[in-house]
Amino acid sequence: MATKKTRLLYTANDRKRPCPPSPKDGQDFRSEFRRDYSRLVHSAAFRRLQGKTQLFPGQESDFFRNRLTHSIEVAQIAKAIALKLNKTARFKNFQIDCDIVETAALAHDLGHPPFGHNGEEALDECMRSDGGFEGNAQTLRILTRLEKKELPDVPDSWESYSSNTSGINSKGEDFRTGLNLTYRTLAAVLKYDKKIPGPGEERTNGQKLTKGYYHSEKDLVESIKENVVGRERTFSFKTIECSIMDLADDIAYSTYDLEDALKAGFVEPLDFFELAFNKEDPLLDKISEEVTKAIKKALKNENYTFSPYQVGEVLFQTVFGLFSNWDDSKISKKDDIFSISIINMYSSIRLSKEIASNGYFRTRWTSELVNEFIQGVKVKTKEKKRELPPPLYQVYLDLPILEKVEVLKQFTFQKFILSSRLKVVQYRGLEIVKAIFDALANENGRGYLLLPDDFREVYQKVREPHHKKRVICDFIAGMTDRYAVEFYGRLKSENAQTIFKPL
Repeated sequence: MATKKTRLLYTANDRKRPCPPSPKDGQDFRSEFRRDYSRLVHSAAFRRLQGKTQLFPGQESDFFRNRLTHSIEVAQIAKAIALKLNKTARFKNFQIDCDIVETAALAHDLGHPPFGHNGEEALDECMRSDGGFEGNAQTLRILTRLEKKELPDVPDSWESYSSNTSGINSKGEDFRTGLNLTYRTLAAVLKYDKKIPGPGEERTNGQKLTKGYYHSEKDLVESIKENVVGRERTFSFKTIECSIMDLADDIAYSTYDLEDALKAGFVEPLDFFELAFNKEDPLLDKISEEVTKAIKKALKNENYTFSPYQVGEVLFQTVFGLFSNWDDSKISKKDDIFSISIINMYSSIRLSKEIASNGYFRTRWTSELVNEFIQGVKVKTKEKKRELPPPLYQVYLDLPILEKVEVLKQFTFQKFILSSRLKVVQYRGLEIVKAIFDALANENGRGYLLLPDDFREVYQKVREPHHKKRVICDFIAGMTDRYAVEFYGRLKSENAQTIFKPL
């Protein structure tokens, strides 16, 4: 009787790299995946995340999260999910590698340009006919081309190996390898199994920003898939580590951005109650619409709906427990109903403000939410009744937990990210990114002279116009918010900073 072949979660091919690494002196005590982690945390792109906004501009308060602190929190949640799953019977004999999970989580926002999604839209508009721009695609490009780890071996180069530091040969071909991470770690940041239309190709979704990877990384993505799952391509490609990272990002976004909003004074717990009981508020309808859309897609169920009433119920239950702690000792048994009502109202308002401003309350609240969400994580091993390869197992949330996460995500997005206070900042950011791109890409063909030396060298060596635009896009995408404002000021301001400050 034939025995069923055991399918492994990891193989030797997962540990291979796009470029064979240089031999090292002595014995490296780290695993290949731990080396990936080390390469990332020592990279310039990772450090620059501290200068990129998460929800509120960092200069407004030292408390607010930036992309770096957000990524660290996502990594912690992702590792907690992996550790939880590793305790289950399913993963008893093959454990999820926590180094891959952490590295993917720390790297997931590397490709975000200055000013977040508005910067992303601005760059995509500038690159629309030249391959587009998208944050996740840029993350893969940073890890595999733009970061500087080892000098690549460049064939057909007129320069010696040691003097060619651009990675571009005499034919304009790109041989850069970025951080040269393992294929399995690269797979863990590949969120969307779809190629963005390349230069001259039409978008099927009109002018809308497309999620995926760039045309320039098409062959690399094929190598990633080949090494992780071989020729088994009947399923959409998304590894379990990527799935964990993606879910951890949603959990962090739905809780910690809300904590920042409480600290900023944009919202208080009573605002949740007000929205929950105000059935005429269009915000309930909008949240209901977006939650329904997101969960329909997640469940692949066109009949799913989530009503405005259910939105209000989730918002009410989310903060109700906080109000069980208020001190009712001031209420005397002799007080009449009116007095008790007044005291209750006063106490509720006072407690709402206290919760919003008190770090202990906020921390406990977000901690309990994160723990609740992690406990709701489950694993999917089949798709359409067919067994998934172990590397492509997926994690998901129980439906009630998923609904709660989506409601809080949409509450944050609709109430704060789309608010007029943040929209002013975002509009300004969009304008700055476009102005910088136009200056570098145009100016009678001499705008590239404004690029720093390393980007200018690559720009001059690549041949195709769309490759030259991509170099400009890479430069702008790597800017921090502050540097983008400063660079814009040096181009446009009457009181620009000193010319002696390097680019």
